[in-house]
Amino acid sequence: MPPQASQHRQQREYVHPAASHAKRKPPSPYAITPRSAFYCFLLAALLSAWFAPIQDCDEIFNYYEPTHYLSHGYGLQTWEYSPTYAIRSWLYIALHAVAGNLRRLLPRPAKVAEFYFIRYALALACAVCQTLFYCVVSTTLNARIGVFFLVATVLSPANFHASTAFLPSSFAMYAAMLGAAACMNWRGGVKTAQGITWFAVGAVFGWPFAAALCIPFVLEEMLLAFIGDRESSIEAILRLIRGVTAGVILLLADTGVNTFFFRNIEIVPWNIVKYNVFGDTGGPDLYGTEPWTFYFRNLLLNFNIWFVLALLSFPLFLLRKIVAPSSQDVRSGLRLFVFIAPFYLWLAIFTLQPHKEERFMYPAYPFLALNGAIAMHIILTSLGHVSAGTLLGKIPARFRALSVLAGLVFFALIALARIYGLVTAYSAPLEIYAPLGTPASEGGIGPHHGDFVCLGKEWHRFPSSYFLPDDMHAKFIRSEFRGLLPGEFSEAGTGFGIWSGTWLPTSGMNNRNQEDPSKYVDIRTCSFLVDTQYPERTDPLPPNEPDYIADEDNWAVVKCVPFLDAASTHVLARALWVPDSPLVPEKYQRKWGRHCLLQRKK
Repeated sequence: MPPQASQHRQQREYVHPAASHAKRKPPSPYAITPRSAFYCFLLAALLSAWFAPIQDCDEIFNYYEPTHYLSHGYGLQTWEYSPTYAIRSWLYIALHAVAGNLRRLLPRPAKVAEFYFIRYALALACAVCQTLFYCVVSTTLNARIGVFFLVATVLSPANFHASTAFLPSSFAMYAAMLGAAACMNWRGGVKTAQGITWFAVGAVFGWPFAAALCIPFVLEEMLLAFIGDRESSIEAILRLIRGVTAGVILLLADTGVNTFFFRNIEIVPWNIVKYNVFGDTGGPDLYGTEPWTFYFRNLLLNFNIWFVLALLSFPLFLLRKIVAPSSQDVRSGLRLFVFIAPFYLWLAIFTLQPHKEERFMYPAYPFLALNGAIAMHIILTSLGHVSAGTLLGKIPARFRALSVLAGLVFFALIALARIYGLVTAYSAPLEIYAPLGTPASEGGIGPHHGDFVCLGKEWHRFPSSYFLPDDMHAKFIRSEFRGLLPGEFSEAGTGFGIWSGTWLPTSGMNNRNQEDPSKYVDIRTCSFLVDTQYPERTDPLPPNEPDYIADEDNWAVVKCVPFLDAASTHVLARALWVPDSPLVPEKYQRKWGRHCLLQRKK
């Protein structure tokens, strides 16, 4: 073969190493079949759908409530859905409304069943995306890395929160896994265009900032185009163009749907970026700021050892390349660096933002788990190849393996303790509304159509109008909160068309989190009231937040469920489940209040 042809062939193989017809590796002893992996992911997600308490009131007021409006004609409305601001996508809401409405076709339809059916749909979608990502990680990198990715994901409190959360950041997480899987998998050809398309799905329909996760894969494609031959460069550029074109088409589709609902041409992803980045009202910082350590503490709590390993993945990768370089340093090193870069990039971007929330990390969760799995694989590989003359080498290999396994089991138990602690501590808001929809003959007090359920200091714990009977509305009474509460979608019907509340002007909305007194109702109009009582607290109650549960002259208790008194509970017992046992020192015992549904006495 002429030298030029040989050089050309080597260059082509560098650009597209997956295109070579090398023999496949024999099955790994660590391999888990895609079906088994799917069942693991699905079981974890379904447990989240069944038991996970609401972590963020945005999930209710910005997503479940608009979905309830599309399905039932009424619901609470935040300023983000006002046609004046239009920074939330109705296409994203409509997709979930379809899932909820499918439940009506099944036996024993109920609104609360629609709520959980949406969660089940999210659980299925998440499990499918996680399985596809797992398969690509296992075949592209290493089957053992795939197994560690599965373990880090399934046994993390973070996945328990994010997998079924009705939030754009969770949707972006699903799409990011599909996008990364396409970009990572070069078998059968480079799929950067397909990957960019999936990242665009997450950014356009979900959260525009999630597009940042695509940057390492795009830069990889651009680098290969720069160093490749003419034909390879043209192919790479065409893949980028196809991916960007697909993103533009998705943006046009989203804009078309939002134009229908808002009755005005609205590019919602741009509106979101404009408000959060270029706004002159204070933007998201109005809702609180956190120190730079916020995400480090949060991720350590929700991923424990896997977060530490994720941070160590790049240093370990460099150390491995220095100590034990392979024959494919450039090619394998570039690819692995691209795979571990998204987590570092995302963590850096959002650590620099003053306003921080746990859900902002959701899109990067799969990449954190991947980085942790890679780091664990590097550590185990190194432990398996230590010199017999070293101190570490004198420890039997089986003992080293058992030590690592024991450590993983220990941290898995800590993760499960946190998950169980959250479920037992904060599930009360999902339980106390059941009597409203249960007939008196079955032990409830319902149905109560047209009545008001009023929310005071616990307004942010409301689990959505899906938990109320038909035509029962949630209202707000005055509390010590001084920010902007949600309003209500207009229920105007005749003459305005369907879903007119999405485009009719709403009074009292602003994007500065300024209080609107018109959002409150007189407590005398409330047939029901939700309140929480904390017996452990001895401080005087604020004037606008009296103990309604103790007011037995005006209110009767319908149902109470224990609710953790976080302010009176030790930080350890807040973070993890601690048994309610006299054997536990009093200092570390969990302190309880009770979350109650009250009914006005006649």
